[in-house]
Amino acid sequence: MYSDDDLNAAVTAGVLTPDAAAALRSFVASQRATPAVDEEHFRLLTGFNDIFVAIAATLILLAMGWLGGAANGIGGIAVAVTSWGLAEYFTRRRRMALPSIILLIGFIAGVSIAVTGFIHPVDLFMRNATALHDGRGVLLALPAAAGAIGACLHWWRFRVPITVAAGAVAVTGLITSLSYALLPSMASAARPILLACGLAVFALAMGWDMSDRTRVTRRSDVAFWLHLSAAPMIVHPIFGMLGLLGHGETDIDKAATAVAIYLALALVALMIDRRALLVSALIYVLYAISALLRAAGSLSASFALTALIIGSALLLLSAFWHRARRAVVEPLPAGMKNRLPAI
Repeated sequence: MYSDDDLNAAVTAGVLTPDAAAALRSFVASQRATPAVDEEHFRLLTGFNDIFVAIAATLILLAMGWLGGAANGIGGIAVAVTSWGLAEYFTRRRRMALPSIILLIGFIAGVSIAVTGFIHPVDLFMRNATALHDGRGVLLALPAAAGAIGACLHWWRFRVPITVAAGAVAVTGLITSLSYALLPSMASAARPILLACGLAVFALAMGWDMSDRTRVTRRSDVAFWLHLSAAPMIVHPIFGMLGLLGHGETDIDKAATAVAIYLALALVALMIDRRALLVSALIYVLYAISALLRAAGSLSASFALTALIIGSALLLLSAFWHRARRAVVEPLPAGMKNRLPAI
């Protein structure tokens, strides 16, 4: 049996043309009554050896961090250097997906930890400074900046699809930290800032998606991880500003608004053919519908009924995803439709 990754490798090697690979995917999908583009493939495992290597690499990185000691930055350097060295073989030569993700995270975390360890003495000094808030805010931005630079270097060398998303998350942390440092009054605007960053990452994801509408290249994998990163940055601030993150009871109006927002997110997810938005907002809509059922008098079984309703709806949506996409996408203007994944 040939995997989707085998087809991508054949296209990269020139054994198959992209059109031939797309035709083969479409044929197999037609046998299953689902278009290949709607399956939202991404590479994670090629076999159990990926899990075996990932566990071993994780143990080695933890050991290097422990032996080096993260407090003074040496441990972070050890983790970063070890991650890069292992990636030269397992990522660049073997192209193992899960170990590559672990090693990428290890490298970026190691770089950020190293910077944090080296600025710690300066941080202790700054605690007694008069400009405490501003100075420490800038210092907090340094690890995020280091992580973003590390992601750029890792992408330049290894081209692991998740790297772009990791860099985007690091840049988001950098922007958030700098906003606290340079504009202390912006602390109350944390959620709008995070929402703006999420929308920017979402736009970047759509750019990668539109460059591969049939999802036959690694650009689709890059877009997948970007969408997965953007979704919580969009969903969490929206529902937070709605008041669903605090303690206490949620009134009916807020709960109904949350359900309406989830339905709007479902339409967006269908249009762009990505499910990350639905997954990221799931906990909020579960809470909202549970609140509605409690308001209707179903106290004891509210959560169970909510789980049954949402679970059944998501299963039905998955089973009829292509038909639902067609119903949503076909009425759209031709210019917009030509930028979305094919139906």
